[in-house]
Amino acid sequence: MLSPVDHLTHNTNLGRFFINGRWVAPYGTGKCDVINPATEAVLCRIPLGDGRDADAAVAAATQAFPSWSRTTPDARIAMLGRLEALMEENAALLAQCMSQEMGAALSYATAAQVPLAVAHVRTAREVLSGFDFVTRRGTTAICREPIGVCALITPWNWPLYQITAKVAPALAAGCCVVLKPSELAPLSALLFADLVDKAGFPAGVFNLIQGDGPGVGTALAAHDDVDMISITGSTRAGIAVAKSAADTVKRVAQELGGKSPNVILPDADMERAVSLGVAAAMRNLGQSCSAPTRMIVPRARLREVEEIAIRAAAQIIVGDPQNPDTTHGAIANRAQFTRIQAMIEVGIAEGARLIAGGPGRPKGMKCGFFVRPSVFSHVRPDMQIAQEEIFGPVLCILPYDTTEEAIRIANDTVYGLGAHVQGSDLQLARSVASQIRAGQVHLNYPAWDPHAPFGGYKQSGNGREYGREGMLEYLEVKSVLGFYAPA
Repeated sequence: MLSPVDHLTHNTNLGRFFINGRWVAPYGTGKCDVINPATEAVLCRIPLGDGRDADAAVAAATQAFPSWSRTTPDARIAMLGRLEALMEENAALLAQCMSQEMGAALSYATAAQVPLAVAHVRTAREVLSGFDFVTRRGTTAICREPIGVCALITPWNWPLYQITAKVAPALAAGCCVVLKPSELAPLSALLFADLVDKAGFPAGVFNLIQGDGPGVGTALAAHDDVDMISITGSTRAGIAVAKSAADTVKRVAQELGGKSPNVILPDADMERAVSLGVAAAMRNLGQSCSAPTRMIVPRARLREVEEIAIRAAAQIIVGDPQNPDTTHGAIANRAQFTRIQAMIEVGIAEGARLIAGGPGRPKGMKCGFFVRPSVFSHVRPDMQIAQEEIFGPVLCILPYDTTEEAIRIANDTVYGLGAHVQGSDLQLARSVASQIRAGQVHLNYPAWDPHAPFGGYKQSGNGREYGREGMLEYLEVKSVLGFYAPA
């Protein structure tokens, strides 16, 4: 199998954008190095677009929209089905793309990054197959129609998963899209665009341009002919996009930062609750906006929790992403690596008790953006490490004395994206979940559900992704009075 870079170079896609059904040379003259986080070597260089590229992609989507929006659901279902099949056929190459562009262990990219991305395409098909675009309310027809041209901005931490979470429901709804993936992890996006082309979507329905936030993201957000913009990224980036979009009063959907709590109730199976809690916080090296990085535990059982957490952290194998024994690879980029190191130092300076990990690379590693999975105990809610999103494998353990205090700690954040609750008494766990201000709550580590809507309260954003609610984001509501004759 060719390497991702060789594959894309062979297909002449690496230095081009996908606009109006063709791979074209960009207008923008900027360049960006794509770095392999495990080796710090340059994988390749990609072009960065500018406002002219945004204009070309939006124009293609605008031209394609009238025809695409009128296709039948069955036709869209068939095309999404072909895309799903092509993604499964190319799963190994997609996994290699993500392992090399953002440092994920190949085993994790294969087991999670790719199949969960495919699941979003499958879910969009399932939602579309049973969706009523016109419903009756008395003599009025309530019609849901595609909103139009959608600009989609996706991040580097789940590069393919976040793409399909936006692109699939937008296409299912009948919208046309312009995708701007992260310039730091662009390879899987380029391969995805190639698969969209092979799946047979009409020219202009899906377009991909590369670029950074100031050069392309802002241009898309402010564009007169973009009807909606959806961004997954930092809260800072989400605010900037919303401000740029305000003058044209377009719809803005934001999936932003998080500092998710994991409330462990006194009656929980502590061994299971803590060990799986460590694994959940460290999944994808903590580079997930919904990672439960605040473990809130009964003070009377703090010592027991610490011992379990130390054992669980010791099971994590950080190393060469290509090694099948590696469970966790490298942090996705230098800037994030540097921030994680700084925040570990902040935790130590604040007086939190470091019980696992610490600053620096793991023993024996002299290069690469590798970090030591770290656990702090005796963390106070007002500490910086308990309030700020670190976006790395750093877990904070916060003790509580009463359930009411645990809920207060859980809600003591500007974020409200995800949350977890562990407990044997399901009724109590449900009650605690109902009092946590977050868009998605997991009880006792359930299986992932691609139909469960996902999105945030407070500064974690607005709007919802996944499942039926994810497709509703891309639809306008029109009421036609007098559509039906009186009974």
